[in-house]
Amino acid sequence: MDTGGVSYPARWKPARGTPPEAAAFARQVVSGCGALGRDRARNLLWAASRLAGWGLSAGLEPVPGVLLHPSVIERFAAHAPGLPGPARRTLRTSLRFIARRVVPHLDPADAPLPRERAKAPCTPAEIAGYLALADAQPTLARRSRAAALVCLGAGAGLIRSDLRHVRGTDICARSSGVIVQVRSGRAPRAVPVLSRYHARLLEAAAFAGQNFLTGGTEPGRGNITNPLTRSLAGGGGLPVLDTSRLRATWLAECAALIGLPAFLHAAGISCCQRLGDITAALDPGTEAGAVTLLGASTR
Repeated sequence: MDTGGVSYPARWKPARGTPPEAAAFARQVVSGCGALGRDRARNLLWAASRLAGWGLSAGLEPVPGVLLHPSVIERFAAHAPGLPGPARRTLRTSLRFIARRVVPHLDPADAPLPRERAKAPCTPAEIAGYLALADAQPTLARRSRAAALVCLGAGAGLIRSDLRHVRGTDICARSSGVIVQVRSGRAPRAVPVLSRYHARLLEAAAFAGQNFLTGGTEPGRGNITNPLTRSLAGGGGLPVLDTSRLRATWLAECAALIGLPAFLHAAGISCCQRLGDITAALDPGTEAGAVTLLGASTR
């Protein structure tokens, strides 16, 4: 670390037009942050002086207890004029750092919160086990509903209300594949089904007809998949079926089919936060193209 940053605030020259009170505030609070590298100190001084200049124009007193209050920092970051988006995020991060050092009673450290991770996909052996248990159900109706649950989850990635509301008539063979038509929920869409689930799903759809594939009679019914998942809990180390893991299985297989891992590796991307922004304006292509791309063509 460049220890010259310890005394740097006293030697810092603010940008032209910075009010003297704002410069004095910046020197005061950055000096209270402890030993800093020169570059880090300069960035913090710039952030603190911008905050103080904005605060003075709003009639706020340039003292740490006022300007470094979390609500003031948030209002400055969100509404200070003439700042591009990246600068606003940088300023807020810098000012929060200063506040934690100078007025910690106003900005206590965030409590660590667990981050939800993606569910692990099911292994091929687990999928085979669930389908075998579906085939072992005592009645044709139970066999049909259990097989449909596995095929819709692992073969088309459906979950929650999308999974519960699919009727037999929403399954059809077209575009050289088998399609699930999702008609309700926040994202109505046509989903190509992975090819190895075609036969079982078409058979279950023919049995269900106008009825719901996973059972029940009311569209607003609760989560009726629980009895099905309990019926697919077997021995031999097979875990209880989790529809989130079935969806993760479909997502992982489709990601591999479209070359997403190779793309992320080539781009040096480890977090996909902005992929949605990038792809939102792109043409999703035709249904027939999606069938081919997502491994859903009839073999």
